[in-house]
Amino acid sequence: MTETDVVHDDAEAQDPGFIAPVAMEDDPAELFAGDTGTLDADVRRVLVRLLQRRFLLADRHAAQWRTLLENQQVIESRLHDLFVHLVVDHDRGIAYKRQVRSAELDVPVLLRDEPYTRAETLVLVHLRTVFQRERGAGQTSARVDVEELEATALTYFDPDDTNVATHQREIRTAVARLARDGVIEEESEGRYRVTPLVEIVLSTERLGELREWLRAQHAPATPDDEETAR
Repeated sequence: MTETDVVHDDAEAQDPGFIAPVAMEDDPAELFAGDTGTLDADVRRVLVRLLQRRFLLADRHAAQWRTLLENQQVIESRLHDLFVHLVVDHDRGIAYKRQVRSAELDVPVLLRDEPYTRAETLVLVHLRTVFQRERGAGQTSARVDVEELEATALTYFDPDDTNVATHQREIRTAVARLARDGVIEEESEGRYRVTPLVEIVLSTERLGELREWLRAQHAPATPDDEETAR
């Protein structure tokens, strides 16, 4: 190194306009090479989770729930950029997203509805009914057994259909999906707690519509139905 080089290096060190290179791992503003994002890592993770999953539950993801509430405005803004609404239900401790739809605006659809199968709908109706009944009785939670779900759902299938084993598998698969979605939580083998999420998935109005439809199909008559008929 020459004397000129030394003088040049000293000048750069003293010049406040010169920015020395910083290793990526030492630069908290950049999470990966070429990163131009502005959100902290924890906030980004919550945003990604909201996009990946249907729901975020306060009691199951306490840390992420706190991050969501502390950064709700900026997370909402990012989702709005994608034509997606964020709904935060503080009473139930549930956050979920909805696709923006507009007759006046050309909105590209990011979120696509995944309709429930017949078996999933039957199980869901029973879960919602049990949850509503227990809440009405002053209970803070509702629980069901898989055998109860299976027996109830089977009553809505054609009684002349002898392929019971197939329907049982459909119902068990339906229970597994609703557990993955967070509508129910398995507390012990075959026993589930119904979460408040069931009220979001199936509103009171929609529950009434489905009940009427099932009664009009081939569901067995109930005491209430017989009383009404009189």
